[in-house]
Amino acid sequence: MLATNQTLAFEHAREAFPREACGLLVIRKGRETYIRCRNIGVGSDQFVIHPEDYAAADTEGEIVGVVHSHPGLPPEPSQADRVACEASGLIWHIVSFPGGEWSELIPAGYIAPLIGRQWSHGVLDCYALVRDWFIKERQITLPDFVRFDEWWNRGDNLYLDNFAAAGFSVIDPFDLQVGDCFLMQVASPVPNHAAVYLGEGLILHHLQGRLSSRDVYGGYWQKITTHVLRYGHSHSSW
Repeated sequence: MLATNQTLAFEHAREAFPREACGLLVIRKGRETYIRCRNIGVGSDQFVIHPEDYAAADTEGEIVGVVHSHPGLPPEPSQADRVACEASGLIWHIVSFPGGEWSELIPAGYIAPLIGRQWSHGVLDCYALVRDWFIKERQITLPDFVRFDEWWNRGDNLYLDNFAAAGFSVIDPFDLQVGDCFLMQVASPVPNHAAVYLGEGLILHHLQGRLSSRDVYGGYWQKITTHVLRYGHSHSSW
């Protein structure tokens, strides 16, 4: 990234501190230009580029890079950065503020581990873990859905609105098979958490703010389960 754009991005990071700043690099009239974007992510440890800003940048020229800051942290990419970089297919640049260090991240086929992955809503969350398990274990690519932080408190119903169309249906919970999915309701008006059944009484899931893990299915997890689903099963009513 050119020095001028580094200066602009660093100034943006300074103004946004302690939140993350984000922007895009666009080739406009043969020159690489840094375009500021609004961060609509919740909290200070993530960024989500406003869709309107992304669309506006796309009309300015060819988007060739993503830039964001790490407030008070070194510029080493997180697991979420690596996953999102792969999904974007673009080069990412990370600026550390106030340290002033930079790093560059290039898509190289990174896949986050199923167990022990960090939490980042919309990138590494419970639904992302379900998708990645089905890709790895069944070579099935489930649709990805745009989802914002705490969508369950914004009137959305991600799982119940989309899982049937994604190929799942409700099954008898006493006939479990590896790959069945549990929908759970964690301090929410609607089901907002999902887990994959691994067999032998174990589930794989990613609870908000924690590392993804294997846990015994029973007790609390069983109590908050609202639906048991199976992929490719004949559809039943919700």
